[in-house]
Amino acid sequence: MKFITLIFILLSSFGNITYAYPPLQLYVELTPAGGTLKPPPGKYSGPIVIKKPITIDGAGKVELDGGGSGTVISILANDSVIRGLHITHSGTSHDSVDAGILIEADNALVENNVLDEVLFGVHLRNANNNIVRGNRVSSLERDISIRGDGVRMWYAHDNLIENNILHKVRDIASNNSSGNRILGNDINDSRIGMEFVFSPDNEVSNNTITNNITGIVVIYSEGMKIYGNRLSRMRRLTGAGISIKESHGVVVVNNEIAHCAVGLRANSPLDPLNRMVAEGNLFTYNVLGLYFYGEKGGHIIRRNRFVNNFTDVLGSGGAMTVKDNVWLENQWDNYRGFDQNNDGIGDRPHDVYLFSERLWRDKPMLKFFRGSPVMNALDFSLRLAPFDRPELQFSDPKPRLIECNNDDSLAKVGGCIINN
Repeated sequence: MKFITLIFILLSSFGNITYAYPPLQLYVELTPAGGTLKPPPGKYSGPIVIKKPITIDGAGKVELDGGGSGTVISILANDSVIRGLHITHSGTSHDSVDAGILIEADNALVENNVLDEVLFGVHLRNANNNIVRGNRVSSLERDISIRGDGVRMWYAHDNLIENNILHKVRDIASNNSSGNRILGNDINDSRIGMEFVFSPDNEVSNNTITNNITGIVVIYSEGMKIYGNRLSRMRRLTGAGISIKESHGVVVVNNEIAHCAVGLRANSPLDPLNRMVAEGNLFTYNVLGLYFYGEKGGHIIRRNRFVNNFTDVLGSGGAMTVKDNVWLENQWDNYRGFDQNNDGIGDRPHDVYLFSERLWRDKPMLKFFRGSPVMNALDFSLRLAPFDRPELQFSDPKPRLIECNNDDSLAKVGGCIINN
């Protein structure tokens, strides 16, 4: 250890002469397999390649500068640990996927690092059973579409991505990767919070995703479990809290989706196995709570809450796109009915008809006029005296009533159970 310390001192001296940071790779080579490298506080130059299982612990006081070329740290050995480093200045090539950290190994631990001015943050390639925890990641200052992913998984399985903060990156991207758990992360001011393509059986829970274009996108990825997440402020026209396409067995449970252009978007299942279950979610202050597209329904929508959305549900196709879904025991703030037997279920179904919504469903350009006085007047007149029979969009046969507080009454009116 004294020898390694002496080398540090000598290289630091040369660094003062040549205006270059001392290279960390030499000390990686001098550290024995299974050993721990604790560099003295300061700045060091990269890149480094780890080919044997070691621990590098910077204790939050070591900066590793990649010099703007390639990937800063490449982990090629199983059971390696990178902890407490400030990793900066990767290369800028998307073709070579220049990243702060590349993990091409199993059972590695990357925790409590700060990665900035890197194109991609943490890149897991053919990597299994790794842990990426407690890191802060931001990409290069450039247009959102040409940033790199904060975390990128490529043929990576059974990894844990937990409690990371990703700011101004592109996505968390998962391609051909299964069995991963993405838990408790904070993703903001990015493009897509998480994108899963051909990536089945992943778990996404308790994440906070805000101020992105889209929250969670699932494409051709069956068996996804999405629960307990908070998704908000995806307000662009194409923005959705959760978007699901051609993915069967997807479970969306107990999420809070607020202030989005669309809360949950899903295509119609071509096969009964492709159905999605949405249960116990809160959809609030969205332009559209749920949006379905395709020719036929088939999803299960139960025990969700719809509060203060501009429109709760809409579909792009014919009547069956929405109607053929299973609607059961959802709470609707615009339900008009009573609960005379005190069982918490409305005495009549919640039937939703299309009035002015048909205009901007069939002519999307008319969305510009949503909420305008003219559209409100048209909607009122259609409800008061419709020109033709309104179209039944869907019916929830057992709507649950929403609890609210009022000290003066125990009556149950207007879709709201008034309690003391």
